[in-house]
Amino acid sequence: MDQGSPKDIFQKCSTFEEANKVRQLGVYPYFRSIEETRGNEVVCHGQTKIMIGSNNYLGLAQDPRVIEAACDAARKYGSGCTGSRFLNGNIRLHEQLEEELALFLQKEAVLLFSTGFFVNQGVLTTLLEDGDAILCDRENHASILDGCKQSAAKTIPFAHNSADALRRRLERLPDTAGKLLIVDGVFSMSGDIVDLPAMTKVAKEYGCRIYVDEAHALGVLGPKGEGTTHHFGMNQDVDLTMGTFSKSLGSMGGFIAGPEYVIDYLKHKARCFMFTASLAPAVAGGVLKALQILKQEPELMESLWKNTRKMHEGFKSLGFRIGTTQTPIVPILIGSEVKAFIFAQKLYEAGIFATPAVFPAVRYGEAIIRTSYMATHTDSELNYVLETFGRLGRELGVFEEAAYTGSTKKNGYDFSSVQLQDVEGLRKSAGEDPSAGSPVGAPVPR
Repeated sequence: MDQGSPKDIFQKCSTFEEANKVRQLGVYPYFRSIEETRGNEVVCHGQTKIMIGSNNYLGLAQDPRVIEAACDAARKYGSGCTGSRFLNGNIRLHEQLEEELALFLQKEAVLLFSTGFFVNQGVLTTLLEDGDAILCDRENHASILDGCKQSAAKTIPFAHNSADALRRRLERLPDTAGKLLIVDGVFSMSGDIVDLPAMTKVAKEYGCRIYVDEAHALGVLGPKGEGTTHHFGMNQDVDLTMGTFSKSLGSMGGFIAGPEYVIDYLKHKARCFMFTASLAPAVAGGVLKALQILKQEPELMESLWKNTRKMHEGFKSLGFRIGTTQTPIVPILIGSEVKAFIFAQKLYEAGIFATPAVFPAVRYGEAIIRTSYMATHTDSELNYVLETFGRLGRELGVFEEAAYTGSTKKNGYDFSSVQLQDVEGLRKSAGEDPSAGSPVGAPVPR
């Protein structure tokens, strides 16, 4: 028996320096405190910022009708249900929301979960068994990847949005293996849409069930905002549809929709559903009202897509690379991680709230500023965003950034080569005096 010092599980925490290094460089972009939300704007450190970093696609999180419905539900049922729906936490409002979602999505049944993350975790760990296989797009959301990892099934990744790659994986699997294809309807970083017709065709040839995560598609795609499956007219070809309430419906929580017998099984077997408190009444009431507004006011989606087209065209005309996005998610490709952090900081100083995404959210060396747009953004706000991006792109040399290498580095953020002089050099190139110190915590009003 080794008589040395026992392993301290906190050791990795005490030596974790990545975030501190970025803080010391004065460009740390995360956990910014929002003091107030005013429609399309937020207040941080007393300064107003245009929000282009949320998933509030229809602007319903601030809709007075949604807020009032949430308040009404809290007054009727209290601030929380204080238990699982399996026991004492099942209120009529939960059932109403499930019924309305099932009708809206044209599915037999729906089951609510307390978070969207729990949906993917709960469904995958409950339905998949040892010997089964999950076919998983490499760019699926982290909640899917974690659900796959925690399930008893073998996870088989395939190249992003490639039906040919999916076929090659399925060809190798025995008939005795249960198979599930799981894909995002809209991919959260790139903003592109799954090639559902091609994927479905291949999956059905091999008896593979199909599961689509509609988190970023609900309220965005489809004739009435039903999502990707309705966008392609393939709702009946997809076995399970997952969605969240934290994007277009402006709240939190999630759901799974599918055949009634599958939903009933999950209701009695999914541990993420059974052993957690149910959705707070205010959440359920607000989401139900938001869903009703979505169904009754198609002009919200029309406005969202008008703004989306404007920003796609605007960024391209400025010379930015926005990848393959087809949706209100518009990733601005920067490349260098330190440049992305500085770009985000200068946006913040200019009165724009957006955050960078770096590895592992995106491939190493392909950092982006992830932007997303709302139905409620005004032309003047969007024009200001485009003008500011254009100015900063020129000042920071983004348009001259070398082509991305697509490095396969897998061990986390690498700031070892990022030094203070790198940040100072970029600030000087942007006409800024680095000796003035970091502006973090002291935003400049626009």
